[in-house]
Amino acid sequence: QAQLVESGGGLVQAGGSLRLSCAASGPFFSTKTMGWYRQAPGKQRQLVAHITSGFATIYADSVQGRFTIFRENAKSTVYLQMNDLKPEDTAVYICTADPLGVRPSWGQGTQVTVSS
Repeated sequence: QAQLVESGGGLVQAGGSLRLSCAASGPFFSTKTMGWYRQAPGKQRQLVAHITSGFATIYADSVQGRFTIFRENAKSTVYLQMNDLKPEDTAVYICTADPLGVRPSWGQGTQVTVSS
């Protein structure tokens, strides 16, 4: 399965923006649904967004209109553009490959912290 490495996290003020990247190694990237999840300390992992091999997208209601997931198959990379960040967006953001499949792959996560 895919090996995933996230980058782009950091500390921003409320209302700011960040772009997260997830670079995948291994075959079949273009055939896979990719996703971003997030997990805050003491909380369950939550869906942020998915993008299918056909570029269809879904978003959590809490990020709809603020976040955009997109992919560049030639670079085997999926991105999460996060705008109008809010303190409640603070979490570790985790890239996934084939999140709805039998054997999904998970990255190590990248920290996003949004200050008031």
